[in-house]
Amino acid sequence: MILAVVFANAEGNILIERFHGVPAEERLHWRSFLVKLGSDNLKGVKNEELLVASHKSVYIVYTVLGDVSIYVVGKDEYDELALSEVIFVITSVVKDVCGKPPTERLFLDKYGRICLCLDEIVWKGYLENTEKDRIKRLIRLKPPTEF
Repeated sequence: MILAVVFANAEGNILIERFHGVPAEERLHWRSFLVKLGSDNLKGVKNEELLVASHKSVYIVYTVLGDVSIYVVGKDEYDELALSEVIFVITSVVKDVCGKPPTERLFLDKYGRICLCLDEIVWKGYLENTEKDRIKRLIRLKPPTEF
């Protein structure tokens, strides 16, 4: 299951978060842990260079895209390899929506569309869609066509 997808700015402020199967009392712990992990390790990392961490049975894949840090947390069948696929889809869709790797300002301007895309990619803790064209059709609320 994909436990969390979190977007943060360079100062560590959360821009978007989606938790699945994580109790409310544990979410604060996850937020602070992920931001600390990013502040320790993301300095000087190139855009879309993936970093991996694990603790017990939980895997974390994270990266930087423009001024935004992206964290994906998973367990069970969502190991570091599966999470790298999830984060690849997320980064490519965010770049498409923003037109380039986003600044914080551009990311917040496109907030609504990014949230719609994120909801189409990860649904209730599982990877739902990976094709950019299908995601674009779904966020326009058009019926998907099967080709």
